Amino acid sequence: MQPRDLSALTPYEAGRGTEEVAREVGMDPDDLVKLSSNENPHGPSPRAVEAMHEHADGVHHYPKAAHADLQAALAEQRDLAPEQVWLANGGDGALDYLARAMLEPGDRVLVPHPGFAYYAMSVRYHHGRVETYPLRREEDFEQRPANVLDAYDGQRIVYLISPHSPTGREVDREAILEVADGVDDDTVVLVDEAYGAFSEAPSKVDLVRERDDVAVLRTFSKSHGLAGVRLGYLLAPEAWGDAYARINTPFAVNELALRAGLAALEDEEHVEQSVESATWAREFIHENLAAETWPSQGNFVLAAVGDAGEVFEAAKERGVIVRDATSFGLPGCIRITCGTRAETTRAVEVLNEVLAMRDPYEGTGAPGSFPATSSGTPGGGFGGDAPDPDGTGGE
Repeated sequence: MQPRDLSALTPYEAGRGTEEVAREVGMDPDDLVKLSSNENPHGPSPRAVEAMHEHADGVHHYPKAAHADLQAALAEQRDLAPEQVWLANGGDGALDYLARAMLEPGDRVLVPHPGFAYYAMSVRYHHGRVETYPLRREEDFEQRPANVLDAYDGQRIVYLISPHSPTGREVDREAILEVADGVDDDTVVLVDEAYGAFSEAPSKVDLVRERDDVAVLRTFSKSHGLAGVRLGYLLAPEAWGDAYARINTPFAVNELALRAGLAALEDEEHVEQSVESATWAREFIHENLAAETWPSQGNFVLAAVGDAGEVFEAAKERGVIVRDATSFGLPGCIRITCGTRAETTRAVEVLNEVLAMRDPYEGTGAPGSFPATSSGTPGGGFGGDAPDPDGTGGE
């Protein structure tokens, strides 16, 4: 007896953790700077922590009331009906719910490449097929409607990411509408706003109120600092009716996560601090890192450094953990999470030290700066049509 054929599925590759790296390099975990997983460097909302302590002695009960309360609170905040708020076990769980509600076996979806691997992974778990539209370096990784629609061929779901990880680029409202108007009536456009709180642009949730073919994903992991409790949600059109009730895993979101979410919604000061901190860190990295960077509206910055694996290893040995973007399809780049001022300053100093020891042409965008992939394309996904993602790129 064996499981079904899982050979097409690839394990999720998360960013390296501090304790794991500390053991490798022989350092105290407290001496490391971890800027690899886009976590909130200011920790969780204090109100959320207090709420979890307050309700910890009630976890022997199923979380029905708290689930309804958080649905209602988010619905009121977003001017939607409660049944339009699909609470889930993280943003990944919300992606699973979308796939579960929308995909028949063999249905195709369209995802960006490079990009977050779990879009493709979730679809494959639900027996769907994954196709891609390219994000090109020469176009500054923009999710251009023309590129999306050129690749579109009746896919059931089209994924637009704003801000996009790992590039940090946004999709404006007009571009989303152009895609939504250009696809078939039975195609859903998902707008992933997991990093939306860090953007100056307003949420696209108004499209959920106006249309029956656009959904928006949000999460408490980033700006609210609740990555460890796993709490995300999908904002779905009213026309989708009772779909959530039919596909929702019973009590998928735990009691403490729900209570934390309710409290975090009221902690505007913590969110404002987190956003202001990320804004400062983005600008500091752009202005001071000795490498090419791209504009970002997330809590991270993408930088071209030549051989990302070598830079990652050298920075790690010096106590700074960044994200090697090779797993996203960008072997010439690293992604740097926005840390505190002290963390960000140290990371830039260490990275500049590492970069100064390398070939001066590497990471500058000059010809030959990036290693060739098996297809011979410099940078592995920087130019031309991207291959089907392999499902390894993490958050």
